[in-house]
Amino acid sequence: MGISRDSRHKRSATGAKRAQFRKKRKFELGRQPANTKIGGKRIHTVRTRGGNKKFRALRIETGNFSWASEGVAKKTRIAGVVYHPSNNELVRTNTLTKAAVVQIDATPFKQWYESHYGQNLGKKNTKDAAEIVKTKNSEKKWAARAASAKIESSVESQFGAGRLYAVISSRPGQSGRCDGYILEGEELAFYLRRLTAKK
Repeated sequence: MGISRDSRHKRSATGAKRAQFRKKRKFELGRQPANTKIGGKRIHTVRTRGGNKKFRALRIETGNFSWASEGVAKKTRIAGVVYHPSNNELVRTNTLTKAAVVQIDATPFKQWYESHYGQNLGKKNTKDAAEIVKTKNSEKKWAARAASAKIESSVESQFGAGRLYAVISSRPGQSGRCDGYILEGEELAFYLRRLTAKK
């Protein structure tokens, strides 16, 4: 008995039992869940209807995450799942799905910020400020950009820890990619409330 995605076996809205007028069809099939875990890249291809392909990520550890307020995206490492809106079991098992809130490595974004604005993020790397190579051109660029170099405190505190909260917006079990965006503003505040309530 395979996994079926048909609705013929269900009762009608009034509760009446529907008559079976045909058997199962190939186009109604469902497959086992991918249960994508964090680890070395392992992606299987699945042949689907019309000879198309799905890319079933069984294990994946990196993804492209965008920082919307700065308009930049970087490839970075995924550390772990911290919250899932549908099921706490997916947090415990570190399963990557769409809408999962994950922690990602902040290093690529930190490096970009330092090269773009000439300012350090986080409190740990105070010594590194002197190491940034300064030229006349870079100082002019940084002076022009200094006015827009403002980050909300809740995001900046995450840079201090070296981990950022992000949401997965792609479907790893369908596309074989684990991409998403960094949480900011009201959305970040909402998930931080959920995380503290859970504890």
